[in-house]
Amino acid sequence: MAAADLGANAIGVVLYAKSPRAVAVADLADIVAKVPKRVTVVALFVNPEADLVRQVLATKAIDLLQFHGVETAEFCEQFNRPYMKAIAVSADSDLKSALASYGAAQYILLDSYDPIMPGGTGKTFDWDKVGELTEQQQARLVLAGGLAPANVREAIETVHPFGVDVSSGVEASKGIKDIKLMQLFIEGVRASG
Repeated sequence: MAAADLGANAIGVVLYAKSPRAVAVADLADIVAKVPKRVTVVALFVNPEADLVRQVLATKAIDLLQFHGVETAEFCEQFNRPYMKAIAVSADSDLKSALASYGAAQYILLDSYDPIMPGGTGKTFDWDKVGELTEQQQARLVLAGGLAPANVREAIETVHPFGVDVSSGVEASKGIKDIKLMQLFIEGVRASG
């Protein structure tokens, strides 16, 4: 609710049991019940079983699926719902090929590569890598990875993404959001123009 009140366009609910931010499917409808309709509710999965995705869809509580593991395009598309596919960016990533593999994705989220964690590392990647993409490809990018109030404006002005995604960068501790940091982050987004 705080994110929505501060002006966020979307909120994410993590449905990955190993995350300190994980929520239970049974709690999903209650968690998002008072979120304004203007705010997109994103369900984040990491290499889920198809049944879990179907259970979440059955709650009718979410608007967009986010796949943050090594899911194939075929897996992501089987649910016939808009989805965002996360791509872990490393120094040798071929972003053009990665984006082409998920042509049906509404958005592509670029996050930092980490050999152990699928996200939430608090680490940035080399934003200049995005320069190899066309404007059309950049238009559906959501930038993540190490974003925080101190660097979000620079990130937006460098990458020109459709949107930005933050989690650990606005936390007081793992899984606990800090409203002041959330406010500063959103102010940084707005300051980027």
